[in-house]
Formats: sequence, structure tokens, C-alpha cells
Amino acid sequence: MDAEMKTAADAIAEADAAFARLEAVRAAVARVIFGQEAAVEAALVTLLSGGHGLIVGVPGLAKTKLVETLAVVLGLSERRIQFTPDLMPSDILGSEVLDQAADGSRSFRFIRGPVFAQLVMADEINRASPRTQSALLQAMQEHHVTVAGLRHDLPAPFHVLATQNPLEQEGTYPLPEAQLDRFLLEIDLDYPDRDTERRILIETTGRDEATAERLLDDGELQRLQALVRRLPVGERIVEAILDLVRAARPGADTSGDIAWGPGPRAAQSLMLAVRARALLTGRYAPSLDDVAALAVPVLKHRMALTFEARARRRSVAEVVGLILEKVI
Repeated sequence: MDAEMKTAADAIAEADAAFARLEAVRAAVARVIFGQEAAVEAALVTLLSGGHGLIVGVPGLAKTKLVETLAVVLGLSERRIQFTPDLMPSDILGSEVLDQAADGSRSFRFIRGPVFAQLVMADEINRASPRTQSALLQAMQEHHVTVAGLRHDLPAPFHVLATQNPLEQEGTYPLPEAQLDRFLLEIDLDYPDRDTERRILIETTGRDEATAERLLDDGELQRLQALVRRLPVGERIVEAILDLVRAARPGADTSGDIAWGPGPRAAQSLMLAVRARALLTGRYAPSLDDVAALAVPVLKHRMALTFEARARRRSVAEVVGLILEKVI
């Protein structure tokens, strides 16, 4: 019994220490990114869960700056890939080149592409062709890539934060459902309120501007990710997650609004995300509030509405909200 109490006490102490570190991380990010607390929280939940995030927002809302700041504060190597219509898969993954030695012998040498980083920013991901977008599929799911039949492991941890402009659709290629499903959360950036925009106006146009500061040491994020997976989840939370995901599928949709819905990966993502949010907010286990808060970011990009529902101006967020009312 004493051993069990000691183990529990150690776990609580570890969670408390992790919460203190994460509070410092949030404060460091907030010194650079103003007025996007919800988006910063969602991005940190994504990274603590070990997943990838799709950041959606109009130009000028600091999508790029958010990713760069997170990379610095979390101590991750970061590479930015600007997706364009002429981008090729080899521009992301890398390619083999033929080397000739002094004795005349030849051999192929693999030159790594920008995907070989701990935090990859896929900027305007929907501007590249489907063929190029698919180059990230294996990397996002399996954390390695295959070039010329050879496997090349990616750094650990490995995360992709992709950005997408919701307004400009000309010259873009919608992300396929298989790739959307690999994003743990869809992170929406909204316009700042007046006071926040005033602060941005004053603090970013003067002589001195706040810069990101590294807080986490090598391997510390991975230890936090391991802790997230050890947080206990009550049976009520598990059932709520199952009820929510299963109710978001066409067969269970009594209103007939849903054309296609989330698969089991959505439930896995929600299970990890609620644990990460609990740790991020200083709690030892997730609650139903976490499920409600993360339902839309987890499910929004994994669902599509019928033509009739869209004609009635229904949104995915609205449909998920109605499902939440029934299951929680």
C-alpha cells in the first residue's frame, strides 16, 4: 500500500512539474503571439499529443509566426516548406544523386529534403498538387519516408503544422480525406479584438520587438508526450468519446445532414487531445469539458455535410454541437 501511495505521489509531482513547465511555455509564446490564446492552446495540445495540426486563417493572422515561435520555445528544429503548384515530391522528401569517387566508382547518395526536421511547417499546403501533397502521407503516419525503395527515418519527435488560407480557392487543390484524417486538430485563427489589435499595432511597429526564447531542453517534449499517454481516463470519458464519434457518422445521423464522418482515428485523436488539454490546464485527468472543447477541432475536418444540409446553410461545427448536446 505504501508503494502504491508513493507511486501516486510521484505521478502527481511529475504532473505538477509538467504543468509548471507548460505554463512557462504558454507565457513565452504569449510574449510573441498576441490575442490567439485558443489557437496557441490548440497547437500545444496537438504537439503534446504527438500529432499534426492544420492551421486555418486569413493572411496576416501570424500563422507562420506561431509555428516559428513554437519551434523556438519548444527547442525543436524547424523547416518551412512553401507549397506551390510546381513543387515536386522530391523537393519535400529529398532525392538521390550519383557520386563519382576518385577511383572512378559510382554510387548513389541520398540528400535529405526539408521534411527531415522535428517541426515542419507546410505553408499553404493546398496550393500544391495532390501528388505532392501525398508525399507527406507516409511521413505523417509512419514517421519515415521511402525513397528509391530505401527507408529513411525522420527525427523524433516529428510534427507537421500545415497552414491553409480559407478564402483564396483559385489555384488550390483541396486536401484529400486521407490526408485530412492525419491531422489531429484543425486550428482556426480568428481576427483579434480591438484591444489586442491595438497592442499588436504598438508593439510590432516600434524599434524593439519581442522574440521567442527557448524553454524546453532536448527530449523534454517527448517526456511530456509520454506523460500525456499515462494520464488516466475515466470510463465516462471513454464512453462520451465513443458516443460522439459514432454519432457523427451517416448511419447514426437521424437528421441526414452528414455525408461522411470520422473513423476510429478520430476517437484516438480525441482521447489523446483531452489528456493533453487536461495536463495543459493543470489537471490530472480529462473531463467532459475537455471532450466538448475539442470535439469541433478534432471532427471538423473529418466530416462532410450533404448537399441539402449545405443548402440550408448548416455548418459542421453546428452539427457537431447538436451531437454534443445529445451525448454529453
